[in-house]
Amino acid sequence: MQEEHTPSKARLGASGRIAAAFQSNAITPLLALVALLLGLFAVLVTPREEEPQINVTMANVLIPFPGASSENVQNMVARPAEQVLSQIAGIEHTYSVARPGLAVLTVQFKVGVPRTEALVRLYDVLNANQDWLPRDLGTLAPIVKPKGIDDVPVLAVTLWSRDALAANDLERVARTLEFELKSVPGTREVQTTGGPGRAVHVWLDPVRLRERGVDLLGLKATLAAANFGMPSGAVLDPSGKAPQMLSVETGEFLTSADDIGALVVGVSNGKPVYLNEVAKVEAGAQQPQRYVWFTPGAASATAGTGTAAVSAGQVYPAVTLTVTKKPGENAVDVSRAARTRVDALRNTVIPANIETTVTRDYGETAAEKANKLIQKLAFATGSVILLVGLALGRREAVIVGSAVILTLMATLFASWAWGFTLNRVSLFALIFSIGILVDDAIVVVENIHRHQQLEPGKPLREIIPGAVDEVGGPTILATLTVIAALLPMAFVSGLMGPYMSPIPINSSLGMAISLAIAFTVTPWLALKLMKSHGAAGGHGAVAENPKGLGPKLQRLFTRVLTPFLAGARQRWLLLAGILAALALSVGLTLVPNSVLGVVLKMLPFDNKSEFQVVVEMPSGTPLENTAAALHDLGAFLAQQPEVLDLQGYAGTASPITFNGLVRQYYLRADAEQGDLQVNLVDKHHRSDKSHAIAQRLRPELEKIGARHNARIKVVEVPPGPPVMSPLVAEIYGPDEAGRQQLAQRVARAFGQTADIVGIDTSLKEDAPRAHLTVRRQRAESLGIPVAAVAQTVHAALSGADAAFLHDGQSKYPVPVRLQLPRESQVGLEALLALPMKARNGQMVPLSELVQVERGVIDKPLFTKDLLPVSYVFGDMGGKLDSPLYGLFGIRPHLAEAALPNAGELGEYWIHQPADPYRAYALKWDGESQITYDTFRDMGAAYGVGLILIYLLVVAQFRSYLTPLVIMAPIPLTIIGVMPGHALLGAQFTATSMIGMIALAGIIVRNSILLVDFIELQVRQGMDFRDAVVSSAAVRAQPIALTGLAAMIGAFFILDDPIFNGLAISLIFGILVSTLLTLVVIPVLYYALYRQRIALPEPRADAAVTPS
Repeated sequence: MQEEHTPSKARLGASGRIAAAFQSNAITPLLALVALLLGLFAVLVTPREEEPQINVTMANVLIPFPGASSENVQNMVARPAEQVLSQIAGIEHTYSVARPGLAVLTVQFKVGVPRTEALVRLYDVLNANQDWLPRDLGTLAPIVKPKGIDDVPVLAVTLWSRDALAANDLERVARTLEFELKSVPGTREVQTTGGPGRAVHVWLDPVRLRERGVDLLGLKATLAAANFGMPSGAVLDPSGKAPQMLSVETGEFLTSADDIGALVVGVSNGKPVYLNEVAKVEAGAQQPQRYVWFTPGAASATAGTGTAAVSAGQVYPAVTLTVTKKPGENAVDVSRAARTRVDALRNTVIPANIETTVTRDYGETAAEKANKLIQKLAFATGSVILLVGLALGRREAVIVGSAVILTLMATLFASWAWGFTLNRVSLFALIFSIGILVDDAIVVVENIHRHQQLEPGKPLREIIPGAVDEVGGPTILATLTVIAALLPMAFVSGLMGPYMSPIPINSSLGMAISLAIAFTVTPWLALKLMKSHGAAGGHGAVAENPKGLGPKLQRLFTRVLTPFLAGARQRWLLLAGILAALALSVGLTLVPNSVLGVVLKMLPFDNKSEFQVVVEMPSGTPLENTAAALHDLGAFLAQQPEVLDLQGYAGTASPITFNGLVRQYYLRADAEQGDLQVNLVDKHHRSDKSHAIAQRLRPELEKIGARHNARIKVVEVPPGPPVMSPLVAEIYGPDEAGRQQLAQRVARAFGQTADIVGIDTSLKEDAPRAHLTVRRQRAESLGIPVAAVAQTVHAALSGADAAFLHDGQSKYPVPVRLQLPRESQVGLEALLALPMKARNGQMVPLSELVQVERGVIDKPLFTKDLLPVSYVFGDMGGKLDSPLYGLFGIRPHLAEAALPNAGELGEYWIHQPADPYRAYALKWDGESQITYDTFRDMGAAYGVGLILIYLLVVAQFRSYLTPLVIMAPIPLTIIGVMPGHALLGAQFTATSMIGMIALAGIIVRNSILLVDFIELQVRQGMDFRDAVVSSAAVRAQPIALTGLAAMIGAFFILDDPIFNGLAISLIFGILVSTLLTLVVIPVLYYALYRQRIALPEPRADAAVTPS
């Protein structure tokens, strides 16, 4: 026995030698313990987030150009500035919007460019080009406002009162709370949204100003001069016991409204004129530029949120405090600490009559999601161990279970070291990997188990290295093929790249670690736990089962495979059947509207607990009318049984989400703009998903909006990377008027297409404008410059801050604001009555100096990547709910949307038109662009994966034909994947594609085990046909076990709205392709190799078989 064993040991390959070295080594359990502790450490320290943090750095560069028209802003500032900024390296896109008096440029860096590096480049280019605008042009210094993923608040706390306290009072509390929350470790920026701000108003009376001989600009100069103080130096003070220096300060500051009212602002008829004689001075809230309110919903009474005593639909003034976190901080810890701090400040900083409602907590949702997924990970692991226990026995299950747990722990540590957080994608990667990670351990343990039965008298210590070595080569190859299939996905570009990258990287790390553990820890555990020699009898119940199963499988596969091995006709019929099934499966995508059709979509919507209603009123709409429209919408929403509460924002933006970051909602601050932030009850307390609720409410919301002439968009938190809008048509062409006309026609085409909703454009409606043109000769003869007239009108309508209070307690400066009262801002009469002082001291009413010309407002002008553009936006509703079909639906209407006599409308999908000056063109953007980019890159990754798999198999089998046999079942996965989606009514998404890519590696793994075993049996002298049948019979159990394990892991992902496509691909793909692989591979291998292997020595083989 010893003599036989020694040479076999000498012939052991690398895997057998590793197993022999570690199976009885004292360091093996220590390594296992280290892996376990590293995993526990990773679970404790890895930051938790709901979604992966996609590092997309954007920066807004605002260049004010007071008084300039949109055309002048675009030509003199915006386009030259965009030209300067486009030289920065690492830029994805540049955008500009030219508004009257302001250019807003947006620089969007490529995904993954570090924020600091991006901003250094931006500032470097701006500083290097400070001379690109003339000094006296009238532009102000550029203001840079960088934005990134860390600018999205993780926590929002809305302050409101059942006593309906004024927003001014709430704002004072919020300002104090800002200090307290900023002291919480990990917080980055704490801001208050809402609240009017404080001011000392000096309400001007034009009649009294004229009577007393005081003009507005003189008044402003007097106030500024009266609010002044400065250190003057020091003198020697001899009055004390010992001479010392006495500091001297001169002047004084204004500290209250009474001080301001008592100021002398002029002399009339030899008497002083006090400010309170020509104006009304009062301290209080500033004129409202925005409104924020809180409304409890119908679900608040039952949700236990503390709002049960108030009725649904009531409106309470509110302010919202938002907290962002520093990069790399744990969102869960930051939000919990901030909430604890808010609770601790009740009845001290926060009065008893002010409620604090948490209206966003991404920390809590991240913790809930992470804990749920870790729980699923544990269940998936337990299920796989149970499966192994039922198939192989309890001891084998303990060995496989230990290997899987060690693999997971080591992978969690590797994931943390790589820089990933614990989020839904990284945890789903581990759950879906469970079934693959367990494969190596199952194959090794099952083969040791089989060798025990083949050689019952041999010691286990001698069996293990040989058994491991027998499957070592194919196991290493099979593991590398799965890594080769998955790893290229890590190189997907764009926003989807970092979103999906945890899947290929975590899975590949896990596979590599599982292979190492299968060759080191698994043999050690097998030696310790599996029984040999005399103890085998006790284990007989477990061993007997496979022995009983073996002959049954042999008979089954002999019956199934023999007809195909016997005749070529049956093999051709099998091929025809498979091709027909493939064609039918692919055909399911061509009939998406049918019962069994499969809808293609980028990603399905997640079941979130929030959505937004974004409102655009016609240009020139007063703030109060915008608020009224929002109140009507809010009243309807508050009665819905799923709505917990909502916050209204008129004239300002709600706290941004990642969606709002990309769409730049934070710039929405016009009186005609507003939105509602709607919070739903937790998904466990409602039957409908958030997307279904939003779809159901949209038609009624649009009806309410139509009554107010408002455009309504229901905006949900996007699954994965956000886009400007699901459907975006960029309109290019030689002139602005033509582009705008074409945009209107395309928007009408959107409206004619079924299921396209939320249609909007970048065009502004005509709104009235009064242009006060200065009568130059009259003004100059009186010594009044044009600038003085313009400044007076601006101050009267928008307010001029002449000075700031020094009251010793305000966190934010309180301005002394000169302005006409609200009642005087109706019509132009009071404005035109304002007096101005001529050079000779004469008071001249403004009406004598200006001429009123009425027209329409200047419209904003847009460019993208240096080309002038107009936009048309749309969203997709209806049954299909995929923008892809919206694009297919709208294309027939494009011909009639084209401008008459302007030639054919060009259509572009991937890039802008090269020459937009010859003809009008339309470029599709939005979800279609990101879908194209993602599927292009994933398709390329799939192709690269297949090439890598082919090269690996060529290296192993030293053949160019055998790898093609091994890879033949890859297309068979489609036969399972597409009908699986159709059966469950699921959309085929990017995650489904990931499942298909993973399937390539998994299925090839099975093929390798089959082909390797056929070659092994043939080398040992078995007849080729018998070897083919035997390979399917012997390898069916480990293949079925590993397939079932992968399917069980996928079952735990099935209920996730986004990743169920991945689960469906794995479950149905593995089910169908595994069954087909066990038939197709043996038959195909036999068909190709029967003449090469079987014919040379038919009699010798036949002689071997009976023995």
